[in-house]
Amino acid sequence: MTGKLYIHNSLTRTKQLFEPLNPPFVGMYVCGPTVYNEVHLGNLRTFISFDLIYRWLIASGYKVRYVRNITDVGHLENDADQGEDKISKRARLEQLEPMEIVQKYTNSFHQVLDIFNCLPPSIEPTATGHIVEQIEMTKAILAKGLAYEVNGSVYFDVKKYAEKHPYGILSGRNIDELISGTRDLEGQEEKRNPLDFALWKKASPEHIMRWPSPWGEGFPGWHLECSVMSSKYLGTKFDIHGGGMDLKFPHHECEIAQNCAANDEDPVRYWIHGNMLTLNGKKMSKSEGNFILPRDLLYGTPPLVDKPYSAMAIRFFILQAHYGSTLDISMDALAASEKAYRRLVQAMKELNNLKSGNISTWDVNAWNFECEAAMNDDFNSPVLIAQLFEAVRVINGCKDGSQQLDELSLNFLKKQMHLYMIDVLGLKPEEETSGKLNQLEAVIKLLLDIRKSARDRKDWATSDLIRDELLKAGIIIKDGKEGTTWEIN
Repeated sequence: MTGKLYIHNSLTRTKQLFEPLNPPFVGMYVCGPTVYNEVHLGNLRTFISFDLIYRWLIASGYKVRYVRNITDVGHLENDADQGEDKISKRARLEQLEPMEIVQKYTNSFHQVLDIFNCLPPSIEPTATGHIVEQIEMTKAILAKGLAYEVNGSVYFDVKKYAEKHPYGILSGRNIDELISGTRDLEGQEEKRNPLDFALWKKASPEHIMRWPSPWGEGFPGWHLECSVMSSKYLGTKFDIHGGGMDLKFPHHECEIAQNCAANDEDPVRYWIHGNMLTLNGKKMSKSEGNFILPRDLLYGTPPLVDKPYSAMAIRFFILQAHYGSTLDISMDALAASEKAYRRLVQAMKELNNLKSGNISTWDVNAWNFECEAAMNDDFNSPVLIAQLFEAVRVINGCKDGSQQLDELSLNFLKKQMHLYMIDVLGLKPEEETSGKLNQLEAVIKLLLDIRKSARDRKDWATSDLIRDELLKAGIIIKDGKEGTTWEIN
């Protein structure tokens, strides 16, 4: 890759040239799931977006250490440090041990990401595996006078921190406005200020997940784990931190404050935030009951889903929108995306069977430059996909004789289409030996063989009947010089 990569940095709110701290090495941290439930499609979009970013960095020649955490303790029901731990609550509801819940939904998370062809991270640390480090960071922040202990809990002092540091720098929020906009400290009497957040929480008698600390038995605050694990595995200063847009405030804002307080420097050079996947125009959220699970789309679960969709068609649908834009899901949009994806897959099959010509009527190098430029422009997958369909047009042209590619150009196109579609977009060829697709292909092959026999006998009525009935079923057949092909409409 020869072009320069530009990334929209949430911290500066501008698109900036990507200059890693220690090239060719890149450190990237992405906030992973709280494993108390199944990941919904909105969560999946975030992880597919960062999988795309990870893949492009690798394709660009960088050696990436990708750290994505598992939150298995400390995430309370709301951001005001109140309510029950989400994992403990789920354990009580399912009558399981908290670590059984963690294992169950961690396994499910990995299975879903594997189905959607997301590459595993380099390191996947857990919050419970870093309790000692979280206690040490809390002690360091206390020693700086930027936290205080009350009745066995330790809180970060936001007002004290803001005397020397710009709290709100990531989200663009003014601390005075934040303070005036907060509710009274009802139920939070321990805090000096409603903006203060827990570094360590004292465990109530009924709280299951608890560890000894200098302040008594308790558990770490939700924000602390990411500060600890990112700095442990990537250093106190690293290249990229990512997550969903909903984490920008307060989670990521609090991370910045904790790292600056403990290590005396801003931790991250480039903040990247994936936007929301909406359903019926509303944010997809488990707490609000407005969500679709990936398996609902895979199985065609009614009433929200009208039919099953393949994992790669769903991934393609997600990548047709830029990671930074809102994407609304509907069955019409999914169906249109599935149709487009099948065209792309069919063209890839045709490409492998193309024969080279004596000349090239299309500049494959110029096309490749545009593909690279798209991904170097803040990982612009929809523009890359548009370029892939430009290649589809040429492939179809070569098939019908209106275009030609010489041997060198054809081989280069094959190599780059594989790179962009499979290595970068992660659209792996789906198993054609499995289930319904294999059965469908066998049936259609039989019908096409019968039709060919009819045509050889000049039985045009039978030939046309098979063609027309397949068309009614959504199967288009095309007769060409190389034989008969088919595709799903």
